[in-house]
Amino acid sequence: MTVDNLLTIYVPLLGWTLVGWVCGRLLPPTVPALLGKFLFWVGVPISIFAFLRHAQLTAALWLAPVVAWAAILLGAGLAWWLGQRSQHYARFCDRPFSHQTQGSFLLASMLGNTGYIGYPVALALVGPQYFAWTLFYDLLGSTLGSYGLGVAIAAHFGSKTTDATQPSSKKHWRPWQAVATIIKNPALWSFGLGLAYRDAPMPPLLENSLRGVAWFVVALSLVLMGMRLSQLSSFKHVKPALLSVGIKMLLVPLLLGMVLWALGLSGLVYRTIVLQMAMPPAFATLVLAEAYELDQELTVTALVVGCLGLVLLLPFWLWLCSGNP
Repeated sequence: MTVDNLLTIYVPLLGWTLVGWVCGRLLPPTVPALLGKFLFWVGVPISIFAFLRHAQLTAALWLAPVVAWAAILLGAGLAWWLGQRSQHYARFCDRPFSHQTQGSFLLASMLGNTGYIGYPVALALVGPQYFAWTLFYDLLGSTLGSYGLGVAIAAHFGSKTTDATQPSSKKHWRPWQAVATIIKNPALWSFGLGLAYRDAPMPPLLENSLRGVAWFVVALSLVLMGMRLSQLSSFKHVKPALLSVGIKMLLVPLLLGMVLWALGLSGLVYRTIVLQMAMPPAFATLVLAEAYELDQELTVTALVVGCLGLVLLLPFWLWLCSGNP
């Protein structure tokens, strides 16, 4: 690990995020929503298609979603085990341990932001050649986990109120809704098109323009992250947030990273997967917390702590992976 490695990711990561934070404070609140829709439907699909044209594809790529699901289930298992010891949890966190709190705690411990943050980090610290590993991890792991298992968990814990006499307006989960959400995700469609037309010839001007747009989308993704962070106003309950982020960004990647190292995984592939496992909690956790009336204060705090934690933990992960050539 060198200073150049850190500057390669810190300058764009912090710089574009700061630009987004300032814009989020100055521009109308409708702008982040419009930018998010543009990236979701147009920008991110284009970048996926473009970067896949230069990615190395091997049969071993299926290891990425397998590890992603292992990380999701391990994070959920550790959070559930800790949540069962509600008395110890409440004593440490200085707050009651409700079903809504446990649901948010589970989601923040298992779902990572392997898209809007994971893509730029992987491209800067690993390179476009191994971007397919990031895509397989994100689309077949994190995305399916968020809108499949994540929705089921949010609905389960959101349906248990602390006061049975109070009416609830929350949504109820239906399996077909999760399937429809996944199928309609344009990133998955562009992922398939990118694989199908990966070797198709393309004029140099179009190829270069496509790559330029793809890198511009990466910058816009970081700007959007900054905008969303500028809109977060509740930063309470730091202790439980630290616990969930510790599970998600430190304990899970350490445990699974040792397993992968023991199995012989090494090099830039190892770095790619470890970095994806170490990403902060996904913004999808806030979407689910709002939709199913979970503990939104804990979710918001975990998002902020996770983004700050990424800046502090990146040197550690680079150092760890540098010893695995």
